[in-house]
Amino acid sequence: MRTLTFVIGTGRSGSTALSRILNAHPDVLSLNEFMASVGDAAFPDGKVSGTEFWQSLFRPAPHFERMIRSGLPLPEFLYTRRPGRYAAKTTGIPALSLMVLPHLTDDPDGLLDELGAAVVPWPERTAAEHHQALFGLLCARFGRSAVVERSGYSTGWAPGLRAAFPHARFVHVFRDGPDCALSMSRHPGYRTISLLREIKARAGIDSFADLTDDHVRSLPADLSPLLEERFDPALVLDRDMPLRTFGSLWSDLVTDGTEFLGRLPDDQRTTLAYEDFLDRPAEELTRLAEFIGVDPLPQWLRTSAARLDHSPRGSARRLSAAEFDELRESCAPGTRVLEERQAGAGEKGRGRP
Repeated sequence: MRTLTFVIGTGRSGSTALSRILNAHPDVLSLNEFMASVGDAAFPDGKVSGTEFWQSLFRPAPHFERMIRSGLPLPEFLYTRRPGRYAAKTTGIPALSLMVLPHLTDDPDGLLDELGAAVVPWPERTAAEHHQALFGLLCARFGRSAVVERSGYSTGWAPGLRAAFPHARFVHVFRDGPDCALSMSRHPGYRTISLLREIKARAGIDSFADLTDDHVRSLPADLSPLLEERFDPALVLDRDMPLRTFGSLWSDLVTDGTEFLGRLPDDQRTTLAYEDFLDRPAEELTRLAEFIGVDPLPQWLRTSAARLDHSPRGSARRLSAAEFDELRESCAPGTRVLEERQAGAGEKGRGRP
């Protein structure tokens, strides 16, 4: 493994397409939704054995399992489209299998077995060291040299990833606020995220680890079921949720990502605006390839540009004037942050904060 790069951002900003494009590069190991799949559970303190580390990768993600059992699978769940020997209602779907391994191979069950056989005998070491070894193993398996992890809704993990991998590079991906927030409002995952944020706010807690039975009993009847093993998907899909909720969410995430990037050395940070990506795909992908340490191969650049979907651009403009104004106002704090960063980056070149 030559380089390690994390793509962070709000999600709903073209980053899934970016993962597919990077996966098509012969030198890039594209880890699609790795952090979203394994989360903080794969980064315990101290040293852990190979068996313990493997369990953190194999153990199903409880929140995703609840969504699948409740009839609310996300479009990003690749394994449920072509299921193998695992199922949420019986065995549970291993964390790595849901979105990471199907992105790399048509035989995710076989690759899971292969990885488990290799990882379980590993000696005790820190979680970061185990991850480095895992990434190296996958690079060797697929003949790749540069690792790029990309998860949607990922800015919250950035400080921890920086601490675990101090030499890693970071790309902050973002999109026009109103367009991105509107896309969030129509996505079951982001609707669920917004409702879970509301639950934490009502309970006065920062983490669900602090949630008590008393907190749950105090919640409205249309919120508390979301914490159960199964819930009615209509509680998420049919609920009237103001667009400003998602504009505020976008603003918070963009602000967090911008502040994080500003603390990094210049050679470990860059940005990618969705709109620039659409307008100048070859130029932006060339810059990105050079940043992550691979060659911008001409054939890869040509085929990548053809993969891009321009249709979602400007979607917020099709709202009514009142709806658009409300959404734009709720996005205003994040928009100002991006404008200030871009103004400050003028002497360093486009794409750098």
